[in-house]
Amino acid sequence: MTQSERLNYLINIFLKESDKYNNLNAGNSEKDKKALLRSLMNIRMPKTMSEDVLKIQNEYLRNEILETGIVKLDDIPTIDKKYGSKIKFANKISLWQGDITRLETDAIVNAANSKMLGCFIPLHNCIDNCIHSYAGIQMREECNIYMNSQKAIFGQNYEEPTGQAVLTNAYNLPAKFVIHTVGPIVNNKLTNNLKNNLKNCYISVLKCCEKNHLKSVVFCCISTGIFRFPNAEAAKIAIDTVIEFLDKNNSQLERVVFNVFKNLDKECYKKELISRC
Repeated sequence: MTQSERLNYLINIFLKESDKYNNLNAGNSEKDKKALLRSLMNIRMPKTMSEDVLKIQNEYLRNEILETGIVKLDDIPTIDKKYGSKIKFANKISLWQGDITRLETDAIVNAANSKMLGCFIPLHNCIDNCIHSYAGIQMREECNIYMNSQKAIFGQNYEEPTGQAVLTNAYNLPAKFVIHTVGPIVNNKLTNNLKNNLKNCYISVLKCCEKNHLKSVVFCCISTGIFRFPNAEAAKIAIDTVIEFLDKNNSQLERVVFNVFKNLDKECYKKELISRC
């Protein structure tokens, strides 16, 4: 199959699954078709899919990522080399701006919500949506299996608490694993409790890396954006927590990457990583 044939095939499969959208016109342009497929994946409830369909989906998503370009860890310099940073562990820390789904590392971090099933809003630009979209529908199913196991213990109203970490396969992403963590939501003013909750997100992810013998991890800007945690304060907490953890735990981690997408976050991280020296 060509990439275009895979796209058409998958659209037809996902449309047939849905009573609401099975008569929807896919359109003619490649751009519209790609948007439709992602939307159908976004709204799809967690459930199994035949291995034949998953094979086509996997081939399609992996080709899409190859076209975008995979970024290897060796392509990302540490801050001592790139910026001349003198902070502790500057030889293990990197700052990289771009799409986290392109990074080939042991793990990337997903800023999840408490339902833990990914973002159901079609084409939403949150990191949760992006990671699930390019990983494939298997990730939502794995998260659902985890949530069902938790509900069996804690009741059907269970939601994932803030500050924990859950490891899943990364499926079609270049990374090996995804670590999902639910960050704090700032509704009114920033409190010490919210700051501690964000710190716990980073600690839990780092402990998860240690437990699973991972050598590299990429952090997104947890709780910023729609969770409204102030960007500068979030960057400071992230960096302080990582350095403190590496210092106290004789960590096996060889690389910690702070991934930013917005210029605002890049400047916040640069200030903390470079200017404080």
